[in-house]
Amino acid sequence: MRRVRLNTMIGCSKCGEALNLDLDLEDARFAGMLAQGFLCRECRLAEPEFKRAVAYGSYDNEMRGLIHLLKFARVRGVARLLGRRMAEAVLLLEGEAAAELMVIAVPLFKQRERQRGYNQSVLLADEALRCLQQLRPSWRLTAAHEAMERRKSTESSFVLSRKGRRRNLRGAFHVTGDVRGREVLLIDDILTSGATARECARVLMRAGATKVWVATLARAQKKFVMRQHEDPGELVARWDLRAPEPG
Repeated sequence: MRRVRLNTMIGCSKCGEALNLDLDLEDARFAGMLAQGFLCRECRLAEPEFKRAVAYGSYDNEMRGLIHLLKFARVRGVARLLGRRMAEAVLLLEGEAAAELMVIAVPLFKQRERQRGYNQSVLLADEALRCLQQLRPSWRLTAAHEAMERRKSTESSFVLSRKGRRRNLRGAFHVTGDVRGREVLLIDDILTSGATARECARVLMRAGATKVWVATLARAQKKFVMRQHEDPGELVARWDLRAPEPG
């Protein structure tokens, strides 16, 4: 667990996608977007309905291995190890999200959940809530995983484009509980393209939720962008991020 590190990369203020230092800094500099928070191209073109997505770390190395143990090797005990990390991801929303939140884990299709024996996102959410009861006893976070269900089995997203992933998920999720007038915290293990979080947020907002926040253990990032952040070199020097002086 020592090599599972908190994500410190500069990223999209909406979905957390790491900033492409070679291309996006030029957009940020000339569009004057840094003052209000940088949005990645995807969020600028089609802004998601969730307020903000946060993640504890990147989906690589030890984090990737631990999540695979939980999801595919059925090692349920990993959820207890990762629950504190999920709680720390939720804490990144402190000061933005309300202290009273309805917490919903992204649901699995029933057949897949029966095959696996559990929904890993529910395990992670419940472990995080236990940690947060101690870390932030004044918060009122209520698990309501039954408030949403997945009614459609979807094909693997790895073979699909971003637009294809969104089409693939249309109609997959339905709100079955009363979320009217509530702020919702959506919990999942990984945020890859953001298609799942986008669709869940869309149906929750249509059902009357006032705001949707997203917290995940890991955020998948493009490998070449991660390499840039590990060794930015001349890319940072090329684009001076300081705001222009007034006048």
